[in-house]
Amino acid sequence: MLDVLRVRACAVGEIVDELGFTQPTTSKHLRVLREAGLVRVRTHAQRRIYSVDLEQMAELDAWLAPFRQLWNERLDALGEHLDRSEDEAKGK
Repeated sequence: MLDVLRVRACAVGEIVDELGFTQPTTSKHLRVLREAGLVRVRTHAQRRIYSVDLEQMAELDAWLAPFRQLWNERLDALGEHLDRSEDEAKGK
């Protein structure tokens, strides 16, 4: 849903068409994203238009940065271990 909204602002019906979810499911997800502050909503005529809240996404990205670093270090260590194990199995 965020990928769709990242490209362009959409009404609920457009998101339903894009993702194939039901309207109630889409609305529930949008409500959760709105309450989390990740999307904004504005009214245009009878429609509610949703878009990504870039400021909140930047805050989320900053909050995730230390975790991303932690996982990158662990995944790098795992990759090195697997490379060594493969080399040992080949008799190097």
